[in-house]
Amino acid sequence: MTHTAQSAIATVLAALALASGAAAAEPDRRVLPLAPPAQPPIVEIDAHKVRPPPLFQVRAPAKAPNVLIILIDDMGFGQSSAFGGPIHMPTVDALARGGLRFNEFHTTGLCAPSRVALLTGRNHHLNNMAVIPEIATSFPGATSIRPASIAPLAEILRLNGYSTSFFGKSHEVPSWEVSGSGPTDRWPTRSGFDKFYGFIGGEANQWAPHLYEDMTEVKLNPDPNYHLMTDLTNHAIDWVHAEKSLTPDRPFFLYFAPGAVHAPHHVPRAWIDKYKGRFDAGWDRLREQTLARQKALGVVPADTELARKPRAIEDWDRLSADQKKLYTRQMEIFAAYGEYADTEIGRLVGAIAEMGQLDNTLIFYIVGDNGASAEGGLNGKFNQLTFNNGVDESVADLLKHYDELGGPTTFNHYAAGWAVAGDTPFTWTKQVASNYGGTRNGMVVHWPAHFKGHGEVRTQWHHLIDIAPTVLEAAGLPEPTIVNGAEQIPMQGTSLLYAIDDARAADRHRLQYFELGGNRAIYADGWLAGVVHRVPWEREPRTTLDNDRWELYDTRHDFSLRQDLAAAQPAKLKAMQALFDEQAKANHVYPIDDRGRERFNAALAGRPDLMAGRRSLTVYPHMTGMNENVFINTKNRSYTMVAEVELGARAHGAILAQGGRFGGYSLYLQDGRPCFTYNWLAIESTTIASQEALPAGKAQIEYRFDYDGGGLGKGGTGILSVDGREVARGRIPRTMPLLYSMDEGADVGADEDTPVSASYASPFEFSGRIARVTITVAPAPAPRAAAEAAAVQQMRIEKAAAD
Repeated sequence: MTHTAQSAIATVLAALALASGAAAAEPDRRVLPLAPPAQPPIVEIDAHKVRPPPLFQVRAPAKAPNVLIILIDDMGFGQSSAFGGPIHMPTVDALARGGLRFNEFHTTGLCAPSRVALLTGRNHHLNNMAVIPEIATSFPGATSIRPASIAPLAEILRLNGYSTSFFGKSHEVPSWEVSGSGPTDRWPTRSGFDKFYGFIGGEANQWAPHLYEDMTEVKLNPDPNYHLMTDLTNHAIDWVHAEKSLTPDRPFFLYFAPGAVHAPHHVPRAWIDKYKGRFDAGWDRLREQTLARQKALGVVPADTELARKPRAIEDWDRLSADQKKLYTRQMEIFAAYGEYADTEIGRLVGAIAEMGQLDNTLIFYIVGDNGASAEGGLNGKFNQLTFNNGVDESVADLLKHYDELGGPTTFNHYAAGWAVAGDTPFTWTKQVASNYGGTRNGMVVHWPAHFKGHGEVRTQWHHLIDIAPTVLEAAGLPEPTIVNGAEQIPMQGTSLLYAIDDARAADRHRLQYFELGGNRAIYADGWLAGVVHRVPWEREPRTTLDNDRWELYDTRHDFSLRQDLAAAQPAKLKAMQALFDEQAKANHVYPIDDRGRERFNAALAGRPDLMAGRRSLTVYPHMTGMNENVFINTKNRSYTMVAEVELGARAHGAILAQGGRFGGYSLYLQDGRPCFTYNWLAIESTTIASQEALPAGKAQIEYRFDYDGGGLGKGGTGILSVDGREVARGRIPRTMPLLYSMDEGADVGADEDTPVSASYASPFEFSGRIARVTITVAPAPAPRAAAEAAAVQQMRIEKAAAD
C-alpha cells in the first residue's frame, strides 16, 4: 500500500471517529450559538479518495415539543367563559377541558412590560420596559432598549434547532427605531424569530392595519371584508403547514399575539348581533353573575366575595336611559370581538391538530396581557385617540355614532364600568399593578402527551416570567449563560411544570414585585402589599409618591382582596415595604416616574428622538408609515410645508399626510386644486382649499400654519400658497396636542391605511411627480403644562435632597 493511500485511509478513519463521537455526545447548549466540532485537517489532495465528514447541524433535543404561546390583549380575569366570564370562547374552553386552568397567574398590568417579561423570563424593568416604548425615558429600567445580556426565548430556541415565528402585535421595539433607518436589533426577526407578520406598536385598526412582513411594510389589503384577526390566523396556518411539510422532525415555536381584544374594538356586525340584549342588566349584575360562574367552575374559592367597586363607577340602576343604551352596546361589541378572536384562534389550533401535531404541542393560552382596560374612561370612546390627547367624550357625543361603533369609521373603546366587571372578583383594572384586577389573568396549559390531569384547576402562584423557564425545561434545554457573545442575566422565573404534574405541590414562585407609573406592590408567600397611585380615568396621580397610602392583604384567605389589613398589621406592612424597596433596587425600578401624557413628547420624556435639535426635515416619495417618533413634530407650534412637484392636467392625490381618519392632517390636490385638511380627532375637520386648479408643469406648493400659542392644542391660521402667491387661507380652531396616531404614520405621495379627509379614499396616491417636501418648524414655546411638570419635578428632587 502506498504512503498516499495509507494517509487517505487514516484521514477518513479519523474523521469518521470524530464524527461518531460528536453524534454520540450532546453538545454543550449553555453557550449559544453552538460551535461545530473541530475537524482534523484533510491532507489528501483528491476529493474522490476521501469520504467527507458529516456536516454539523444544530438539532433540537429528541422529543422536544412544538410550543404555541397565545396571548390575548386587554382581557380581564372574569371575561372569558373559561374563567366564568360572559364571553363565549370555544377554543380556550376546549383547551381547558383537555388541559389545566391556572387561576393564580399574573402579568405586569400593562402590554409592553408584560410581553418582554413573557418573552425573556426576566422582569420588565430589567428589560428596560418600565412602561410602553412610546413613553420611554432615559432612566435606567425605562429606556425600552432590551440589553444584550437578555436573550429572548425565541433566540434561545432558534439557536437550539427550533423553527420560530411571530404573528401579531410587537410592542417591544423602541419607538424611535421603527423606521427603515433602524437600528433593527430589537425588531422581531432580529430577536429570534425566523418569521414575523404583524404590526409594531400598541394597537392596530383591525380593518386597515399598518403591517410588516419581517422588516418590509405590507400594503393595505383592498378586500372589503378584510379583518386583521383572520389575516393573522391565515398567515400562521400557512407557516405551520410549510414548516411541517418541509421539516417534519423540527419542532416549532409559534408566538401568536394578535392584538385582540385591545381597542379599537372592531368586529363584523353579525358577531355583534349574537350578543344583543345580553348585557342589559348592567355591570353590577354582571359582576354577581360572573362570580357565581367562577365558583361553579372552581376558579375561585367557594367563599370568595366581590371586592369593592371603585367609587367613580356608578351603580347601574342610577344611570340614565341614554347611558344604559350606549354602555350595553359597547359591551355587546367587546364580547363579540372576544368570541370572534377566539374562534379564529380555533382555526389555528385545528390546523395543528389536523397535521397530527397537537399531542406534542405545548400550548399556553394566556387570556390577557393585563387586566381589562379602563382606558376608555367613564363613558367609553368613539375615538380612542381622545384618551391619548386628554379630550373627553360625552354620552351625547358617543350616541351620535351608536350605529357605527365597532365598524371601520370608529376607533372605539368601552366604558370603565365594563372593565371593572371584566376583572371580577377584584376592584381595579389594567395599569393598576398594585391590585390583582390589573395583574391577574387566566391561563390554560395544554399538552396531551404529557399531562396526567385534564380539566383541572391549578392554584399555584405564577407570573409571566415563568413561561420561558417552563418552555426550556419541557424542551430539555438548559438556560444559556452566554448568547451571541454576551454573558446572560439569569432568568428570574420558575418553571411551572412541577405544578402541571402535581396539583398539591407547594408554590415555587414565592416573591414578586409589581410597578407601573407609581402603582406598585410586592407579593411574598401569600401576602400582598401595594399602592394605588393613579387610575386610568384620572389624569393626575392621586398624591405624591411620598404620601401614598399602602394596603395589605392576606391572599391565602382573601382571594379578591376585599379586606385591607394595613391598619391591623403595621409591622407586617413595614416588612413588606422594605421587601419592595429591596426588589425595586435590584430590578432598576427607581426612580419611579409617575408623569402622564406629557411623556408622549420625546423632549419632555428624555428619550432619543431622530428629530432632536432639528428644525427642518426633507422627505421624498415612497417614504411611508413614519411614526411620530421618527418624524418631525408639528404640534403646538408654527410650521411650513413646501412641496416641489410636477403636475399633469387636473392632478390629484396626497402630497404629505400624517395620521388618518381619527386625527391628522393632509396636504393634497383634488381636481388640480391645492387643499389642506386638518382632522381634529374625527370630531371636527377643517379644509382650506384653492378655488383654482393648477396647470400642468412644475410648481412649488406651500402650506404655512401660524400657531396662536398660549398652551397646548390651540388653534391658528393656515395659508396655502403656490409659487409664492397666496391661494387660500382659513382658521383652524384647535389642534391635537400630544398624538396624531398610535398606528398610522406620515406618508409622502399617498395617504395610506385610512384617509385624513372624507373627501377621498386611501391610498390616494399622487398622480404627478414629487421632487421633495420640506417641513420647517418654529421653536416650540415651553408649554405651560410642561413648565408646571418640570417645576413639580424640580421640587421633588430638591425635597429628596433635603431629606
